Amino acid sequence: MSTSLTSQLQSARHQVADDADLQAWLRERGWTDGLPVVPPTPERVASFLEWAVLPPDHLVGIEPVRGRAVTAEKVAINAVLAGCSPAQFPVIVTAVTALLADEFALHGPTASTGGAGILLVVNGPARAEAGMTGTFSALGAGDPAATVIARAVRLVLANVLDVRPGGIDRSTLGHPGKLGFCVAEDEEHSPWPALAADRLGLAATPGTGSDVSAVTALAAMGPRQIMNEWTTEPEEILDTFAAEMRANMRHYSIWGGDYALIIPPQLRDHLAAAGWSRADIQRYIHERARINRSEWAEVGKGSVVMDKGDRSYAALPSADDLLVIAAGGPAGGFGAVIPPWLGTKSRAVTVPVGACVNC
Repeated sequence: MSTSLTSQLQSARHQVADDADLQAWLRERGWTDGLPVVPPTPERVASFLEWAVLPPDHLVGIEPVRGRAVTAEKVAINAVLAGCSPAQFPVIVTAVTALLADEFALHGPTASTGGAGILLVVNGPARAEAGMTGTFSALGAGDPAATVIARAVRLVLANVLDVRPGGIDRSTLGHPGKLGFCVAEDEEHSPWPALAADRLGLAATPGTGSDVSAVTALAAMGPRQIMNEWTTEPEEILDTFAAEMRANMRHYSIWGGDYALIIPPQLRDHLAAAGWSRADIQRYIHERARINRSEWAEVGKGSVVMDKGDRSYAALPSADDLLVIAAGGPAGGFGAVIPPWLGTKSRAVTVPVGACVNC
């Protein structure tokens, strides 16, 4: 490790007696999420920066509303705290870069009473380098690497941008995804090109894994699990997903935005056998996932129907706004719908690993 890199660190240094004192000291200052953390010693922080070949003062991005700069050093400190390894640091830097893009509009979903979390989808060789899997319990605790990567991003929001419950974060309820919401796409077992390749307009061969590492960030509500084990017909499978999206529009928000579908192997094998591409799925869902405003009267919201009952609302502004993600364990006719935070107030952002936004 470069001694000069350690000497370049600008953050304040604190001495504590032992690990127990450290954990208590950090909790008292609101610098943790309540779980134990790894001490961010200068040597550990420098090792993360060295792995990513980033100087401490590298500008990852600027928070658009308050104009607060986020440096690589600050991201590295929180990645160490979260229990990450240096090999996971490039993914974390890229995720933070995506959040700071203007179109993500970070302040909205992090300050809203709606309680959005941040879904991260990781593509490319960076998945293997970070130790990610994306199969069993893909949205749960089945992928420890995804867990700590998401935790690091959450700690950056809290410790660098002051996004803490009761402060900037005004969530009424929130959801478990606010603790960490990250998945690696199962590219090698997918019938479709990697999500990031499609979103970035890059050529990719299905089932081989993407050559380009990237992170997609979405301001998201909690996952809504669906099940359909009684058909192999693509239309019937996708009708179940569309029904859950319509339910979200009735019960939560009528405004269309970037929805995500998580499709595990059992269901995506049926779709692939019928020759359905990601674009086919996007087009079908775009047509089926829509409601009339009059339906709000059936769920206790009749007072806002007014004279607009015949007005139709689509869950997706366009077919391309649907994120179709291959992930999950091999058995079971399950899937998940992940709704957006609030329509198009925040847009999904995909950034290649190593790219820089607003630097």
